[in-house]
Amino acid sequence: MPLVLPSSAIVREVGLRDGLQSLPRTLPTELKQRWIRAAHDAGQREIEVGSFVPARLLPQMADTGALVAYARTLPGLSVSVLVPNEQGAERALDAGAHLMLVPLSASHAHSLANLRKTPDEVVAMVGQIRARRDASGSRALIEGGVGTAFGCTLQGRVAPGEVLRLMQALLDAGADRVSLADTVGQANPASVYRLFESARAIAGDRLCCAHFHDTRGLALANALAALQTGVNRFDASLGGIGGCPYAPGASGNAATEDLVHMLQSMGVATGQDTAALLALRAELQSRLGDTPMHGSLWRAGLPRRIDTDLEIPT
Repeated sequence: MPLVLPSSAIVREVGLRDGLQSLPRTLPTELKQRWIRAAHDAGQREIEVGSFVPARLLPQMADTGALVAYARTLPGLSVSVLVPNEQGAERALDAGAHLMLVPLSASHAHSLANLRKTPDEVVAMVGQIRARRDASGSRALIEGGVGTAFGCTLQGRVAPGEVLRLMQALLDAGADRVSLADTVGQANPASVYRLFESARAIAGDRLCCAHFHDTRGLALANALAALQTGVNRFDASLGGIGGCPYAPGASGNAATEDLVHMLQSMGVATGQDTAALLALRAELQSRLGDTPMHGSLWRAGLPRRIDTDLEIPT
């Protein structure tokens, strides 16, 4: 049977937040701005530039306000930030971010370790953030990101029914849209297809994004499974940097350049220049020194010919 895929997809760059937040070194603001500019030049139109968390906890994110201001000067760029609490949301609204991602972990153990709140307390907080957003007159979107949707290093199994309950609760509390994340890289294509099918039956187009980690080498396969359910927005990190501190041995996120290449080689347009992404990756690697980067395309290079014929003989 023919492989049914959308004609286009969006790859949102999250390396500046999810990638850099766990690194021991802090990149200069000027270098981050160059990254944002080069990513925009390469065709990226959605970038998560940082998170509004206390600088004493994550000094790598201390310049998020300045990055939002810079990114907003680039035409057609949607600027996202992560906000873990109401104070972060207030700062995001003041800075003029276009989208606030509020993380919620479906694993109670991970939620307490990561946010010091239960999942249902995070849902209540989203309602408060929505009230603040509406009172301010801002048009910033609120995205509820349901993490550890496929399992948790601390808790183990996470029931799909709990993931779906919390996703619905986020929408009921006032989130404009929701996303699902394989925070510790335990998903497989079959489990991805099943959960995203169920989630889309509940949320429809308000299920907006999939976020996969490549801990066990399945990020691209999982992205394809989600794509087949109708999801056409994905998070990825240049060079696959990042990961979850509660997943020992995690190798980070789906690599932006690999995901863009896979999509475009299948005839799914992303609007991104893969060669430019590879050049940006090489520059970032030179700046990060011994920090491990991941992915495959940078090793083999772009193929001389990419077959985008999606017809499969029956």
